[in-house]
Amino acid sequence: MKDRLDKIVERYEEITKLLSDPNIVNDIKRLTALSKEQSNLEKTVTTYKEYLDTEQTIKDLKQLTKDEDEEIREMAAAELEENKENLGHLEEKLKVLLIPKDPNDDKNVIIEIRGAAGGDEANIFASDLYRMYIKYAETKNWKVELVNTVDNEAGGFSQVEFTVSGDNVYSLLKYESGAHRVQRVPQTESQGRIHTSTATVLVLPEAEDVDVEMNMADLRIDTYRSSGSGGQSVNTTDSAVRVTHLPTGIIVTCQDGKSQHENKATALKVMRARLHDRVLQERMEKEGEERRSKLGTGDRSEKIRTYNYPQNRITDHRIGYTIQQLDRVMEGKLEPVIDALVAEELKRKLSGE
Repeated sequence: MKDRLDKIVERYEEITKLLSDPNIVNDIKRLTALSKEQSNLEKTVTTYKEYLDTEQTIKDLKQLTKDEDEEIREMAAAELEENKENLGHLEEKLKVLLIPKDPNDDKNVIIEIRGAAGGDEANIFASDLYRMYIKYAETKNWKVELVNTVDNEAGGFSQVEFTVSGDNVYSLLKYESGAHRVQRVPQTESQGRIHTSTATVLVLPEAEDVDVEMNMADLRIDTYRSSGSGGQSVNTTDSAVRVTHLPTGIIVTCQDGKSQHENKATALKVMRARLHDRVLQERMEKEGEERRSKLGTGDRSEKIRTYNYPQNRITDHRIGYTIQQLDRVMEGKLEPVIDALVAEELKRKLSGE
C-alpha cells in the first residue's frame, strides 16, 4: 500500500511543478486537466502525510516510554495508545481512498424519466420523481436545465429529460437508474383503492469528445415548431431540434431551450451521452455477472425502489433498505437513501466483490 501511496505523492508533486510551468499555464485545456487531477489526489496525499507523521510520533513516544522520569513515561504511554488508535483509523481511510474511482463520478448527468406501467398515474408519478430530483439538486447547489418534455393530458409527463450540473453529480445520482414503483390511491380513484404504477429513470454521465467518437456525417438534424412550455417566441418559431443518429437509429429531441442554437447544442450533448452509454452497455453485457453485481449499473428494467404512500415508506430493494420517510424523500431529502447505497457499494468494493 505504501508503494502506491508514495507514487501518488510523487505524481502530486510533479503536477504542482507542472502547474507553475508557463507553457502549461497558457494551455487552458492542459491546465484544467492537471488541476482536476491534482484535486482528485489531494485528499489521499494529505491523509497519507498525516499517517506518516503519526507513525513518526509513535516511534518518538516509544522512546519516551523508556525515559527515566516516571511522569514522562506515563504521559508518553497515554499518548502512544491514542496515536496507535488514530493510525488505525488513518489506515482504514487510506484503504478507502485507494479504491479505484468510477471515472464518471465527477461528471454532470442527463436524466430521462418516463411513465411506464400504470397509465396516467405512472405519468403523474414521473413528474413527482422529476420534482424530487429538482429539490434534491437544490440542496446540493446543482444546476438543473430542462431538455425536453412530453406532457400527459391527465397531468404529469409521459417523458421528461433534463441535465444536472455541479460537483460530483454522477457519483450520487448513478444509483437512480432503474424502475421506480409507486403504491398509492390515485386522485382519480373514487373507491380509495391502492394502485401500483411504475416510472423508469435513466441517468447518463455527460460524455466528452474523448469518451466517444460522434461523426457529424452520421447525424440528421431536423428543426420544427416547439410544442413545449418554452414561451411565446419558442412556440412561434422553428426552434425545436430533432437529431437522429443514422447508424443506430437513436433519436434525441430538444425543444425547451430559448433558441434553435441552444436546443441543437443540448441535443448534440445528449446524443453524445447516449452513444457513450450504448458503448458502455455493450461492454458491460460482455462482463456479465460483474455488471449485475454493481449498484447503479444493473438492468434498467429492474425494479430498484418502491414508494408506498399509505405507510409513508420507501424501500430500496437492491440493499434491503427501508425508511418511513417517504414524505421527506419526495421533498428532495434523498440523503439517507443515497448514503446507504454509497456505503453498501464501498463495503462491496472493500470486500473485493
